[in-house]
Amino acid sequence: MADNIFTLELTSIAHGGSAIGRHEGRAIFVPYGIPGERVQVRILQDKGRFAVAEIVEVLEEAPYRVEPLCPYFGQGGCGGCQFQAIDYAKQLEFKQQIVTDQIVRLGGITNALVHPTIPSPTPYHYRSHATFHVTHNGKLGFVSTNHRSILPIEECLLLAPTLEAAFEDALDDHFTPGARIRFQAGTASPPIDFAMGGITDDVAEPLPEQPNRHNPRQNKQRPAPRPQLQADFDAGYVEYNLLDRTFRCSSGSFFQVNLPQAAKLVELVLERLNLHGNEHVLDLYSGVGLFTAFIAASAAHVSGVESFAPAVDDAVHNLNDYTNIDLYVDKIEAALPEILVAVDAAVVDPPRAGMDAAALDALVAKQPQQIVYVSCDPATLARDAKRLVAAGYKLRDVQPVDMFPQTSHIECVAHFTR
Repeated sequence: MADNIFTLELTSIAHGGSAIGRHEGRAIFVPYGIPGERVQVRILQDKGRFAVAEIVEVLEEAPYRVEPLCPYFGQGGCGGCQFQAIDYAKQLEFKQQIVTDQIVRLGGITNALVHPTIPSPTPYHYRSHATFHVTHNGKLGFVSTNHRSILPIEECLLLAPTLEAAFEDALDDHFTPGARIRFQAGTASPPIDFAMGGITDDVAEPLPEQPNRHNPRQNKQRPAPRPQLQADFDAGYVEYNLLDRTFRCSSGSFFQVNLPQAAKLVELVLERLNLHGNEHVLDLYSGVGLFTAFIAASAAHVSGVESFAPAVDDAVHNLNDYTNIDLYVDKIEAALPEILVAVDAAVVDPPRAGMDAAALDALVAKQPQQIVYVSCDPATLARDAKRLVAAGYKLRDVQPVDMFPQTSHIECVAHFTR
């Protein structure tokens, strides 16, 4: 094989978006390839039992390959999108396949009902917030496909129109090299941007040392045990209108990026809970109160737990018309033992890393009859599903939701019952 180049039949899709083929008895992962294609590839990383390769030439195209719209898409370009060369309907099929594969392989659950993926109303121009990296010369960009350099960009087709306008206004500005700049555009407020120092997966700050009570809600706070990213929290906030409610979201607080699909998540969660008005519900990783607000309208009581203090301040503002909510600023495993009443149901919406073992054990110890798990990573969902099944729960169904069109990221709502 001259220069390690060979022909490969791509047969399936992997979590993360690469197509997979087999060569000489091992799996070859090919970014930007599509199942159903015959391609000529070159090995980039030899991992022994498997390898990662780049496409040298597409010899036979899949019938659902389309021309990507973004000039930065593809190997050597922006690493944000993986699926732009795939027809949108086929993207949805692949995402359902990925979720099913993860639940079977990592979760060990072979009979799970995984529904077809719910499409986004807008496959492009859907992001209400985005984080940009700053190049060495102070320009905005994204991490390139080599994961080492920042690619300066002048447009991103995933940005919602208001956010896109704010980004375009900032193209001539000079930012601190190496920083990250997050742009947020609300539906009921002007866009804002704020700078963040350092590189981390989570946007957070240390919790305050002293309790801060907001009547009639309970706020119990403890210091965070790990270093956190510092951000400019004086940059303001935006407001999002969703299902006839307005949510304040401060700089650094999390809100779903695709607003129509966020509304769909709320609907899916409420459908699965099927509340009758007399339940005590946990809302874990409750953030600014997105799920809490709608659960509280149908439940007797809601206990929300969130470790990021500014998000809880937002939640207090967003939920001020309710009297049946307690909010805890704490880690899950610390807060749940303090909730002494019986719990009927729980909603969890953890970050991409899923629930750590201590948090999941604390949840299981409360013995809710049902758990609705909102996940942004099917691999960690599958891992946590395996733990919940081992604890006596049954996975009823999984509903993928396309929160992130053109990318390999997949949002899911999974329903567990005892």
